[in-house]
Formats: sequence, C-alpha cells, structure tokens
Amino acid sequence: MTREAAGTARRHAFAGVPFTRLLGVRREYSEGGRARLVVDARPEFGNVIGAMHGGIVATLLDVAMASAAVSQVDFEMTAVTLSMNSTFVRPGHGRLTADGAVLAVDDTVALCEASVVDEGGRLVARAIGSFRYLPHPTTEETHDELSR
Repeated sequence: MTREAAGTARRHAFAGVPFTRLLGVRREYSEGGRARLVVDARPEFGNVIGAMHGGIVATLLDVAMASAAVSQVDFEMTAVTLSMNSTFVRPGHGRLTADGAVLAVDDTVALCEASVVDEGGRLVARAIGSFRYLPHPTTEETHDELSR
C-alpha cells in the first residue's frame, strides 16, 4: 500500500466502524480540528417520551469530538475517549446534528467540545471530553508493508 493510499484509508476509516454504520451516522465533514455528524430519527431509536434515546445523543457527542481530534492531526493517529462529561438540555426529535471541535491539544491528548441540535436547530446536549491519541492501525500496517 502506498503512503497516499494509506492516508486515504485512514481518512475514511470512520465509514467502516460497525457501530456508527449500524446507527446510520454520517460524517458531513472532519477537517482542521472540527467535525459534523448527522443521524436521522428511526422508530427503534426512540425512548419512552418519543424522543431520540440519550445513548444515541451521547454517541454523537463522543464521535463528533473524536472525529474533530483525529482531523486535528490529519488522520495520522486515531483517538480514544479518556473522559466525557455531557449535559442534556432537552429531548431531541428528528434528525440530530452534532458539531465537535478541538479546544486544545498536546502530544498525546486532545481536549474537545461538542453540541447536538435537533432538526429545528434547538440545543439538545453539550459535552466536553478528552481523547488520547494512539497509532492508527492502518499506519502500523502501512509501515510493515513499506518495510518489506
């Protein structure tokens, strides 16, 4: 695999994550330390009050921040959640949109924030989280292939 192909694979790794694919989460963009994700409402995502389940909202917050973190380092690394503190403001109805951004970064950890709004643009939830940078699996595979 060429370095260019490896870079493309890292950039598109999000599309291959089984959990986000199962939920139908789509990444609108992830670049320069910012990311936007969307998910459409489905009956199986509802809670007892007819809104999107809080687990869906929390997942959007988490993945939006992680996507922002990896875009900050041009997808050279992956990022795993160390901590996340979320606040739920109101029930989310219809399509939900999550925006994530990097606030600060050092060699190994990114501090990020995210918010989720409903299809009416109303704030549903906010979060702040820290994410540890780890070697991207495709980077290790590429290194092994290039050294052969």
